Amino acid sequence: MKDLVISKENEGQRVDKFVRKYLNDAPLSFVYKTFRKKDVKVNGHWVNIDYILKKDDVLRIYVTDSQLLEFNNPKPIENVKFNHEIIYEDENILIVNKPRGLLVHGDSNEKRLTLSNQVLNYLYSKGDYNPNDNYGFVPAPAHRIDRNTSGLVIFGKTIKALQILLGLFKDKDNLEKTYLALVVGHVDKAGDINAPLIKDENSGLVKVDFHSKNSKQAISHYEVERYFANYSLVNVTILTGRTHQIRVHMNYIGHPVVGDGKYGDFKVNKIFKSEYNFENQFLHARRIHFLEIPGVLSYLSNKTFVAKLTREEEKIINNLK
Repeated sequence: MKDLVISKENEGQRVDKFVRKYLNDAPLSFVYKTFRKKDVKVNGHWVNIDYILKKDDVLRIYVTDSQLLEFNNPKPIENVKFNHEIIYEDENILIVNKPRGLLVHGDSNEKRLTLSNQVLNYLYSKGDYNPNDNYGFVPAPAHRIDRNTSGLVIFGKTIKALQILLGLFKDKDNLEKTYLALVVGHVDKAGDINAPLIKDENSGLVKVDFHSKNSKQAISHYEVERYFANYSLVNVTILTGRTHQIRVHMNYIGHPVVGDGKYGDFKVNKIFKSEYNFENQFLHARRIHFLEIPGVLSYLSNKTFVAKLTREEEKIINNLK
């Protein structure tokens, strides 16, 4: 058996999630079998899977030494360099300006070279993260942006901070996300787009659909920042967080995002590829504003964080002037 004393950093999470992280190489069937057999106890009493762990709880998992060796294997730190702009960092969170072309999480084609792995390597190198000391908790992003979208990504460095951030990004009530987009044509004035979206699971494409019961509400607000000869630079604040929301919404009102290979103007895209070697959507997660934040992150209330455009994007804007 294994006894673990719950630290302040690890309190507040469900016991089954904690056990799954601690026995990170165990099949889910094995983890939940331990609960069915009442082989997980807290302070000497067996608990349900939804028990919320508290500081100084003594968690006992009845596993053999061989099972512990087999299933408790901290993930190795990938040796991938972190050289991105840090917008803000403290003991709870890290805000990074992600470049275009980098995945936040791994996918089937790329599992090593990701922003998440780079951040873990950075935190490990400065002593803020040790996979052997965290009982399975791994600092993680509270949200994601597309591979070819640049801008702000926020990581939770502690379980409490990450839980609060995940709630904020899910509910959207106390958090505002604003993107900067270069779009085709002159956008007449500020406006709102309230158009439900649905994703085709086969093609991966998203479209506006007012009739399907499976459509999800999607609301965007946009304001013009600057005009160019044939383009507009707009700030888009999303009130919901749907896949490809800004790209589909701007195309829906006749102003597709420049460089967008899925929903854009392909003639314009060819021009930007030829003149600037720019092949992806010109979309930048520019600003995050916190409203009233609870708990350990209350000090972030009413604070705003802004990320500058990449050099590549700035160069394009300067040339368009």
